[in-house]
Amino acid sequence: MSIPSLVRSSKRTPANSNRTLNSSPASSSGDTSVDVPMDTDATYGVWWLVLVNSVFFIVFALSFTRPRTGRDWRSLGAFSAFIVALFAEMYGFPLSIYLLSGWLARHYPEIDPFAHDTGHFWHILLRRPGPAHSDPLHIFSEVLVFVGLILLAVSWRVLYWAQRDRTLATTGPYAWVRHPQYTAFMMIMLGFLLQWPTFPTLLMFPVLVGLYILLAYEEEAEARVQFGEAYDRYAAVTPAFFPSWRKRV
Repeated sequence: MSIPSLVRSSKRTPANSNRTLNSSPASSSGDTSVDVPMDTDATYGVWWLVLVNSVFFIVFALSFTRPRTGRDWRSLGAFSAFIVALFAEMYGFPLSIYLLSGWLARHYPEIDPFAHDTGHFWHILLRRPGPAHSDPLHIFSEVLVFVGLILLAVSWRVLYWAQRDRTLATTGPYAWVRHPQYTAFMMIMLGFLLQWPTFPTLLMFPVLVGLYILLAYEEEAEARVQFGEAYDRYAAVTPAFFPSWRKRV
């Protein structure tokens, strides 16, 4: 899910450059493998797309987190680093694909390693039929990113009014989890990992999740000082990051 996806799809690919996953001369002699259309337009080195996508997601997060403390800025900075690393490979230089090009050539000789669709690595690895953008996994990743953005925005609104009134945020998303904004960041990052995995983002994801857990512990310590037993009662029935469907007492 990126702003210029329509820009990329509008580019023309030479008629003689269309290739398919699992297509080979053997397919004309009874091979039943399924052809997978590949987008052979590389669409790399387009750094303005890196800039546009990065700015969009970072500004969106900035506008709905309104960082005020050093902890807030660390949270936003970690998310921003993930976003820049992602789009730098998606539209700038495909470092991960470059490092994997030899392996791809040996195990998937029928594809062009530097075709843009090859970046949808799970689609290639699982040999899914059809275009990558219609793959159920890709659609699920889009849903994760979209829901994460909505959750981030809605959570900020609830937290803003609670902080303004100096009360404990327990409504909206906060009725289901104690740290919905961190949950939103994790959903967005996971969605992008399912959509376009890279070595840097795969390495960064568990580190950032750990960082968000540590930041959440810091916030809870401050909330216990400010709200005392009220926060303890709230925390006793509200999970930290993922809602529980069991009956809440």
